[in-house]
Amino acid sequence: MKNLKILISRTKKHLVANPQSVTYGIDGILVAGALSIVANNNNLFAQRLGATDFQLSMLQFLPAILTFFLLIPAGLMADSLKNKRRMMTLALILAGAFFAVVSFSPFLPVHNVYFFLTFLALALVSANGMYNLAWQAFFPEVVKEENRNKVLTFRARMTMMVSLVVPLSVGTILTAIPGYDGKIRAHQAFYVLAAVLLFANVFHIKKLKAIIPAVPKKVSFTEMKIAGKRLLRNKPFIIFTLAILFFHMAWHIDWTLYFIGQANYLQMNELLLSLTPVSGMIAQLITLKFWSKRNTKHGVDSSMTYGVFGLALNPIAIIVGIALPHPFGIMAFLMLHFIAMFTFANITLTLFQCLLKVVDEEYRSFSISIYTCLITLSNAIFPMVGVMLYRSLGANARGLQFAFAIIFVMRIAAGVVWLLRLKINKN
Repeated sequence: MKNLKILISRTKKHLVANPQSVTYGIDGILVAGALSIVANNNNLFAQRLGATDFQLSMLQFLPAILTFFLLIPAGLMADSLKNKRRMMTLALILAGAFFAVVSFSPFLPVHNVYFFLTFLALALVSANGMYNLAWQAFFPEVVKEENRNKVLTFRARMTMMVSLVVPLSVGTILTAIPGYDGKIRAHQAFYVLAAVLLFANVFHIKKLKAIIPAVPKKVSFTEMKIAGKRLLRNKPFIIFTLAILFFHMAWHIDWTLYFIGQANYLQMNELLLSLTPVSGMIAQLITLKFWSKRNTKHGVDSSMTYGVFGLALNPIAIIVGIALPHPFGIMAFLMLHFIAMFTFANITLTLFQCLLKVVDEEYRSFSISIYTCLITLSNAIFPMVGVMLYRSLGANARGLQFAFAIIFVMRIAAGVVWLLRLKINKN
């Protein structure tokens, strides 16, 4: 009891002494809560609406390709705003409204899968595209450089805790509900709840105030031309973007395959499927403090190396899991996935800070939008490439294992590319 009182007292002091951390922490809870609810519904809901493997891959492709076309004009618009929080507010309202519309998908007599895919894409474009871009551009205006690692660490801890509770809750509820109709109603309710959380964040982010506001830029072809020339001369940004783009290609390629492996070959039900992100979040929470301290001591670029190489372990979890008989394959998969995620908190905490070190301060939003555009294009294409690779190898268990062996090699290569980037920076 005494230790609990001491912990509560220390927590209160920390919250009072770090108001920015608290504000961004709550923002993280609301946004991560909504997106985690959605992420743990999408594939299962789509399958229950009758989606094919190809349509499942469209869950990644459609939002990503729409975001790709949105980001450059959105980046210019963000640079032209005196208050980027307004763009964040608009994005939250749109995302919440579209998630609410998604819940009506089962009521359509025909083409309900395409209705679901369309409005889900619009919601994710608003949340992961417009909101994320405005958030990243606004963050350096609100938080000074020396406080960024601390604020991001606290926000990451809050989002990880939410991402730990939500998948387990969603999986437990869906598993406990009998029958197709009951599960469909639960999926619908989850999308409505996601919308409510995003609407709540509209009011919360009013607490964010810029203390280092950027000078607004005019939206014009001339200004865009100047920004483009500045970006092309920014060699550290270009090298960083190319290295991270290859890393994301190797990461995105298995996003649909990972679900196919769990659902079709490991035969994991809703509860077991929810254990995958839950175990990953536990691993991240355990290691978050370590990576935060390492960032402070050795710098974010050095720490990021471990995150890049760490993702190479995930393919091994699927390869080994499928090779073993049921239920030992599931246990081996969950254990290896847990170990693989020990370095993922490093990516969550470090990648954005690495980006901020190389972007042009004068055209920050434009630079971030170009970077995010390329990453989003990878997100649009490579999950589908992964599915095509799997099909070309036979669309069976052996084919899936071969596909993940290729992905393992790609991720090791991405780590080598990152090391070359660090070497170039030293020279």
